[in-house]
Amino acid sequence: MIGSVLRRLIGILPLVVLLALVTFAMLKLAPGGPFDAERSIPPEIARQLEAKFHLDEPFLTQFWAYLSGLADGSLPSMKRPGLTVGELIRTSFPVSLTLGLLAMAFALLTGVLAGIIGALRQNTIWDYGTMSLALIGISVPNFVLGPVLVLIFALGLGWFPPARWEGLSTMVLPAITLGAAYAAYIARLTRAGMLEVIRSDFVRTAHAKGLSERQVVMRHAMKGGLLPVVTFLGPAMARIITGTVVIEKIFQVPGLGYYFVQSALDRDYSMVLGVVTFYAAILMVMNLLVDIAYTYLDPRVELT
Repeated sequence: MIGSVLRRLIGILPLVVLLALVTFAMLKLAPGGPFDAERSIPPEIARQLEAKFHLDEPFLTQFWAYLSGLADGSLPSMKRPGLTVGELIRTSFPVSLTLGLLAMAFALLTGVLAGIIGALRQNTIWDYGTMSLALIGISVPNFVLGPVLVLIFALGLGWFPPARWEGLSTMVLPAITLGAAYAAYIARLTRAGMLEVIRSDFVRTAHAKGLSERQVVMRHAMKGGLLPVVTFLGPAMARIITGTVVIEKIFQVPGLGYYFVQSALDRDYSMVLGVVTFYAAILMVMNLLVDIAYTYLDPRVELT
């Protein structure tokens, strides 16, 4: 197990470098440059800017300079003087991470519960109700759900602030908005997994031994029934953290997604390259953690 994990960790590095190279090449091939939208500047200052950010060097030399600066945390942002990409990520990513974790906690709590209820009460009003809500959660985009929640719970009932990121009460609506779709997917996956498990021989044997339904579900069915959810969690966690752009805009959350979009619009090569590389590493590590969790839940699966 340890050897397989180490091999996977070592294999992440060249993949991240390759993705960074492709990203940098796409930025360079796109028309225009990071300073084209600026007001007319003297040629001497333009040359100084190009030299500072290695824009006057060959492609591979530029890429190596950017990658080296990103690795040691010294890569400066082109549009935010005095700040490095590492500093921007360190200050804004914890906000996006907190929002993502809260949204995933909400999704797991509500999704697993709804899926279990739907499986144990198959073809009843409970099953139809939970799966209907799940379908609605999948169908309604978060840029629609967010304003609706603000309208109802902030402006209408006054239970939560409509925006900002200044305390627990300001985190509720963004977390629900971001986690609703994931809760819906988890509910459907949990129901499907539980239906498959509760029809197994070992579950029928547990019932025959006189165990209560709660004991059968918690001790026997839950572990196997949640395997599809575990498979979904790795990519979902990465997406939920990297997909906070719209939510951060609606609720004025100062996370990394806002800076990423703004940097892409500004052609800030440094910031775009840093965020893409950072997010790629997160996605690969999360997939590795899912594979490890899967081998724990299902001993028949081996980590390769």
